[in-house]
Amino acid sequence: MADTKRKPTSQSAGKVQPGRKTVWQEFGAGAFEDAAMERPVQELPPNQQQIRVQASRKGRGGKTVTVISGFQTKPETLATLLKTLKTQCGAGGTVKDMEIEIQGDHREKIVQVLVKQGYKAKVSGG
Repeated sequence: MADTKRKPTSQSAGKVQPGRKTVWQEFGAGAFEDAAMERPVQELPPNQQQIRVQASRKGRGGKTVTVISGFQTKPETLATLLKTLKTQCGAGGTVKDMEIEIQGDHREKIVQVLVKQGYKAKVSGG
């Protein structure tokens, strides 16, 4: 026997249709803007941020990466700082989860660059 219940199609499932009341909608189905759901980032001046610089090898196949953490700033500011650090160290790098990763062990050089820019930075770990 054929099933008489109407199944939602992939086009109409979870979407808000104009003129209809929404009974159920899965979170993140597109009705909310991504920018509206982001947490606001309180941007502190560089001299009020406690920055930690450490070398790490965990989960990187034995390769050393310098991780700079403790930033309370916007992602755009991190991107410009990343570019500066990459050129000063002559290495590649990326921003992940509000942390900057620079390839290689450049702890002392990075601390010097950050202190020149006004950050309170110090080497963390052994």
